Amino acid sequence: MPAFLRTLRHQHFVAFSLLFFGLMGCSASQPARRPSEPLMPQIRLDSAPERPRTAATYRPTAPAPAWRPAAHKDPYPVMLGIDVLEAENFAAIRGKRIGLLTHPAGVDRRGVRTVDVLLHAPGVKLVALYGPEHGLNGDAPASVRVPSSIDPRTGLPVYSLYDRFRKPTKAMLRGIDAMVIDLQDIGTRSYTFVSAMKATMAACFENNIEVVVLDRPNPLGGLKVDGPLLDPRWRKNNYVGAFPVPYVHGLTIGELARMAKEVPGVLDVPDSVRQRGRLVIIPMRGWHRWMRWPDTGLRWVPTSPMIRDFAAVVGYPMVGLGTYIGGFRHGVGGLAPFRGLYHPDVSGDQLIRDLDAFKIPGLRFRRVQAPMHDGRPGTGIYVDVVNWDQWHPTQLNFYLMKLACRYDRNPFLKARQGVLNGFLRLMGSDAFLDALRRDGDRVDVPAFFHKWEVQDRIYQQASKRFWLYN
Repeated sequence: MPAFLRTLRHQHFVAFSLLFFGLMGCSASQPARRPSEPLMPQIRLDSAPERPRTAATYRPTAPAPAWRPAAHKDPYPVMLGIDVLEAENFAAIRGKRIGLLTHPAGVDRRGVRTVDVLLHAPGVKLVALYGPEHGLNGDAPASVRVPSSIDPRTGLPVYSLYDRFRKPTKAMLRGIDAMVIDLQDIGTRSYTFVSAMKATMAACFENNIEVVVLDRPNPLGGLKVDGPLLDPRWRKNNYVGAFPVPYVHGLTIGELARMAKEVPGVLDVPDSVRQRGRLVIIPMRGWHRWMRWPDTGLRWVPTSPMIRDFAAVVGYPMVGLGTYIGGFRHGVGGLAPFRGLYHPDVSGDQLIRDLDAFKIPGLRFRRVQAPMHDGRPGTGIYVDVVNWDQWHPTQLNFYLMKLACRYDRNPFLKARQGVLNGFLRLMGSDAFLDALRRDGDRVDVPAFFHKWEVQDRIYQQASKRFWLYN
């Protein structure tokens, strides 16, 4: 290996070695694109997580059925964690009083709410519900507190984890033996459902309550990894950066739970509490890393008011950061959240010319018109992903920031420190912000992407330790 690459590799690994020490030796070759069957259907992580990994570490509770492609008659090629739990006759939670952290996208593969499945599960007593950001019903706007309440359909208490407390208190956990978590993530670091999971895991481990995570697909698939990692100073108490991963992380929520259990310092608890904590992951059957959401045969249920469909899932990591500071807004009027782009002072045609000049791989821009919020006609652009393999999910954001410096007289110099801190908690790289403030629209985006790609390759190799699927 050339000395230059060795130096880069060492420098980038040291930045997060406290979290992934020893993982560079846990490498594996690139998996086959379409493996014939999933891995073991259940993972239990009760104790001694640092012991050498052997086949005995994985405890199957039932043989996994052979996977069949979506073209076959079965309209549901993927069994979600809740489906596997039910197929195993709820063995993991039978005889227990349980709490459930979930939201509207917490449904089985036929669309039945996990709440209702568990209410009628034999030998299981559902005693409390817990809601993340946007609430149990998913209708609260982003960043708006949601009060605790009583669920009118079930009569159960609903404890909000997006109000005064984001980590369940001892009182909120009273009377439950196990906490079931069924949340649909979107594969992007700043989406807060994984933060709710992590805080809930910590509280349960502290109170000797078992955690059962029902796994769900990463809708972007398990092979796309992209964007900056969080600088160390932004990792502490960061609700939009709960895990030490790139902005697009390539893991399922169950694999992130496994990371939190196994790696010292991810959970905000003493190491003895982490090691003692009891975690059961119910993996999916039939899901593979190459799968994007449309490959699963599942219907998308909106995970939040602006993530209404798979198109918005794809757009969230593309433009969410690039519309945080400056004049850019995502959507055109009320249409195409995270896929449309609009700037009040720049025509759609000009935007297309300026973005085309960057030659961003995998993307195409087209002009669209829609009524704006005040009723006036507006023009903007729609972002198409035309080549998934070439597409870097976060790259467009950083070119939008570069253009914002041209269009808006460098808004990163004028932004208040509180706004900049919020931006950095999302984006993660002090060095890129410093370059924006110093160089404006001359900032060298490709140089930063080269650096991040090296880091991301190291991260992805290290994170294979947590993979549950090929």
